[in-house]
Amino acid sequence: MTLLADFYAKHSRLIDQIGVNAILALSLSVSLQAGQLALAQAAFMGIAAYVSAMLALNAHWPLVATIAVAMLVSTVVAALLAYPVRRLRGVFLAIATIGFGEIVRVCANNLGSIQFAGRTVQLTGGAEGLSGIPNDATTLVIYASLAFVALALVLISRTKFALAVALVREDEYAARGVGIDVGAVRTLSLALGGAIAGLGGALYAHASFFITPTDFGFARMEQILVWCVVGGVTSPFGAVLGATLLSILPEAIRFLADYREISNGVILLAVILFAPGGLSSLWRRGAVRVRS
Repeated sequence: MTLLADFYAKHSRLIDQIGVNAILALSLSVSLQAGQLALAQAAFMGIAAYVSAMLALNAHWPLVATIAVAMLVSTVVAALLAYPVRRLRGVFLAIATIGFGEIVRVCANNLGSIQFAGRTVQLTGGAEGLSGIPNDATTLVIYASLAFVALALVLISRTKFALAVALVREDEYAARGVGIDVGAVRTLSLALGGAIAGLGGALYAHASFFITPTDFGFARMEQILVWCVVGGVTSPFGAVLGATLLSILPEAIRFLADYREISNGVILLAVILFAPGGLSSLWRRGAVRVRS
């Protein structure tokens, strides 16, 4: 028991980081399952993180309330974004949503604080970021949230909506031919992904104590995409697996600190070459062989 307590004391931050990263990977997985290369998860995460932090710092709201409002805001923003980009596909959708993410980052970078009713109200803190955020997103809260998201996605996977999502991903024209509203499916998928990313962003803010606009830039979005590619683009299990593996990897290869980006690139290239469906596809292949 003492060894376990010591292990947690040494690695508690990494453990929390893995949980938050898994939630963010699941948020992108939802969009990818609908065939949408929408790369705005970092922006949704940032919006929710700032909303949650501002409510905690200025209004002293409890964690649950700040998370609920942050998720609502990120969901609405995602749904609104889905409308102008609804006709875009592939790389064009990716570029448009990356552009949206940069707009959010620049806005956060230029908003500091305002004077309201004779007192200073913190917004984003500008380039210096926000500090003093209540550190009340405990490991239990983070993993309970991850379990809730996983359970919700499992339940959704058993509905007709999941079948519609799969059909839209495979063949839009066939989906329209059987009466599926492709636009609605894409909007709902992006909104659901925005809600999950918002949850991850709020937890990130309350687990980190300090956030800056650079935490939610293109580099973060690139990380989230790599987690999903390594784990499996259309597999929620793969998204969690990829996020877990690539969160632990930097700690495991500290001796390669000067070559960390190269090692990540090598791993990504190896997965693409030898397991194009991601690490989760290896699991599925093994299951098929066992059954046969």
